[in-house]
Amino acid sequence: MNIPKDLKYTKDHEWIRVEGDTAVAGITDFAQGELGDIVFIEIETEGETLDKDEVFGTIEAVKTVSDMFMPLSGEVKEVNQKLEETPDIVNKDPYGDGWMIKIAMSDKSELDEMLSAEEYKELIES
Repeated sequence: MNIPKDLKYTKDHEWIRVEGDTAVAGITDFAQGELGDIVFIEIETEGETLDKDEVFGTIEAVKTVSDMFMPLSGEVKEVNQKLEETPDIVNKDPYGDGWMIKIAMSDKSELDEMLSAEEYKELIES
């Protein structure tokens, strides 16, 4: 199980990487493994400002459809266009090319509420 130490995590199995005032977000290796083969990703919130925990899109796997939740409050500045043509990139590279959105953070203090790699590992192993 790949849990990079330089990322922050949510209990909903999303990760973020902070790049200045921007947070790059996606789903974890654990989440993609639980979902199975991802066949479709729909994110129509580009340009919208959403609160933490609001739904920013959906992810469809062979067996299920799941909502994806904002890990932080802010504006969805960019959606990964590669996901439209090759949604299975999330299965292959969830922390790299399989990123979902870039968020202009509106409240950096929310980072303090997120899980470290160690805390996230404890969550999925319990």
